[in-house]
Amino acid sequence: MIYTLYGTVFEVDQLGGYAVIDCGGVGYKLTVSANTLSALPSPAYTPAGDVRRDAEPVRVYTHLAVREDDVELFGFISKEELEAFKLLISVSGVGPKAAMAILSLFTPEALFSAIIAEDTKGISRAAGVGGKTAARVVLELRDKVAKTYGGGFTSIPGPKASGETASIGGGKLADARDALLVLGYSRTEVMNALKGVDPSKPTEAIIKDALAVLMKQ
Repeated sequence: MIYTLYGTVFEVDQLGGYAVIDCGGVGYKLTVSANTLSALPSPAYTPAGDVRRDAEPVRVYTHLAVREDDVELFGFISKEELEAFKLLISVSGVGPKAAMAILSLFTPEALFSAIIAEDTKGISRAAGVGGKTAARVVLELRDKVAKTYGGGFTSIPGPKASGETASIGGGKLADARDALLVLGYSRTEVMNALKGVDPSKPTEAIIKDALAVLMKQ
């Protein structure tokens, strides 16, 4: 497992969103956020191919993503950015590309503030991240972020219809229903998704199970 790389910047590509770090003659291509790109030192080589004497070394943290048809190495200028990336990809429906898009828009500190403030509109401004995905990020991460960075949250708000509580019951299922309604799903979609979940699970687990059903529809 590659945890960090230490070397000089061989090449950067702003449009492609990647950087190549030269470590002892071996170049590692890393997919990076716009924030990491802006923080990297200048490449160790001039456009003509000459070595710059004042080239600065850099250490980047990494995450290796292995899929059936691809292996991709992601790079981060700080441990905080790596941890923010790991939190984001733990959210249902958020892959590495979406996580990097969010981290290109927010520094880790700004992202955590946005999550605590439930700023789904701001998070949805990231390329390829819609309102529902942004809402899931807030829903699934706000308690984790709050425990680490302070702050508290009230219960998730959500509209209720008369007579509906009796059909689904109260407690955790009702909380899960209200949370899913906030994400923008219709009442019919939510009720159908909750039919097969285990009501003995924690509310967060019920929501994740229901989201898994909704994402298949």
